[in-house]
Amino acid sequence: MTKFEQLDTMLKQGNGYITTRAVTAQGISKPYFAEYARSRELERVAHGVYQSPDAWPDDMYILHLRNSNIVFSHQSALALHGMMEREPHYIYVTVKQGYNATHLRKQGVIVHTVSPEIFTLGLTTATTTFGNTVPTYDRERTLCDVIRQRGAMDVQTYQTAIREYMLHGHKNLPHLIRCSRALKVEDDVRRYLEVFLL
Repeated sequence: MTKFEQLDTMLKQGNGYITTRAVTAQGISKPYFAEYARSRELERVAHGVYQSPDAWPDDMYILHLRNSNIVFSHQSALALHGMMEREPHYIYVTVKQGYNATHLRKQGVIVHTVSPEIFTLGLTTATTTFGNTVPTYDRERTLCDVIRQRGAMDVQTYQTAIREYMLHGHKNLPHLIRCSRALKVEDDVRRYLEVFLL
C-alpha cells in the first residue's frame, strides 16, 4: 500500500476527516501530508484538522479532534441522546479541574469544570447528527448534570430532559442513583422517580 493509499484509508475511516497528529503517528511526514492534502483538496477546518470536500461539516467532531480532553455534556449530551427537542445554540463540554479551557471559551463553547474523581463518571460515546463518534456522558450522568444546572437552563429544555428520561427509553436506575449521589442531587432524583415511576 502506498502512503497515498494509506492516507485515503485513514480519511475514509475518519468519515472524511483526518488530523496531522494521526498522520505523523503513522510515520508520514508533514510535507508529504501537505502534498496529499493539496491533491485531495482537503480543507483545513481547525489547527491540525482537515476535511474532505464531500464530508459534512460537523462542529462537535472537529472540536473533539482538536481537544481530546473534553467530554460533551449538559445540553450537548441531551441532544446526542435525543433528550431535547431542538439543537442547542452552543456546544457544552466538561473538562477536569486544572485544564486550561480559555481557547474553548474564546470559541463560544460553554465549559463546565469538575474534579478528576467525577470526570469519568458515566463516560460513554455517542454519534453526532453527521455519523461521527464523540465522547459524552450517558443518559444517567447527563440527567444529573442537568438537575445540578437547572437554574442556568430554560424551563422547557429542563422539563423535556426529565420527561424523556423518565418516560422513554432504557433506564439504568441503580446507575442513576450512583450518579446522583456523586453529583449531590440524590434527593432531587428520588423525588422525580417517585413522581414519574410510582
